[in-house]
Amino acid sequence: MKAINLNADLGEDCGGDDAAMLDVVASANIACGFHAGDAALMAATVAAALARGVELGAHPSYPDREGFGRRAMDLSPAGIEAVVACQVGALAGIAALAGARLSHVKPHGALSNRAAVDFGAAAAIARAVRAVDSGLILLAPAGSVMVAAGHRAGLAVAEEVFADRAYADDGSLIPRGHPQALIHDVEAACAHGLRMAEGGVIRTLSGRDLACVPHSICVHGDDPRAVALACRLRQTLEARGIAVVALSRVLHRGA
Repeated sequence: MKAINLNADLGEDCGGDDAAMLDVVASANIACGFHAGDAALMAATVAAALARGVELGAHPSYPDREGFGRRAMDLSPAGIEAVVACQVGALAGIAALAGARLSHVKPHGALSNRAAVDFGAAAAIARAVRAVDSGLILLAPAGSVMVAAGHRAGLAVAEEVFADRAYADDGSLIPRGHPQALIHDVEAACAHGLRMAEGGVIRTLSGRDLACVPHSICVHGDDPRAVALACRLRQTLEARGIAVVALSRVLHRGA
């Protein structure tokens, strides 16, 4: 049986229904305080995820609470290493208090966008992740520079696609300022996700098809339709014989 992971970015206190989303996804990427969240929210999100058997991941960002981590910042590689290590280490500590461990790290927002094309930034993230825990999975945009940087650092790397985001012809995400960057229609987003999971094809905004080998599909938790999309997508995947499982299980199956 084919398998894929379904993940969501949570603990961001942005109006989404984290509890409902945790009933659907298999992995949670938890904000670590630099773009959203704080120690109390991190602990609550960890507890809620563990209660549902959902794997824990860190979602580090630039230090940019005002811009929700979506503003570009000119941090040096050393600066990126420091902020990523700080955030991953903080969430790892909170998970340890709950008797658990992190499974993965997924960079957020502008930091992720930069590391998708900038090898120096991507390598800095990979070094920080490895320094905190070399057993962590780096969850990186499919086909991006971050995938190569993670492998070069000796990390397990999972490639991620986005059901609710439109793609450019170079495989990058359409910037959020574009009117068609976000796919709000549940059925359209579900079809987009299924095409990537089942067919290994990213259909770009212009209609071009790009090959991909995704391990995980993300549904952003801050969209009002996020839970409906996650439910519909999971139902559709399972109806097509694709199991939704933890990220670590997807990589194990592919090994």
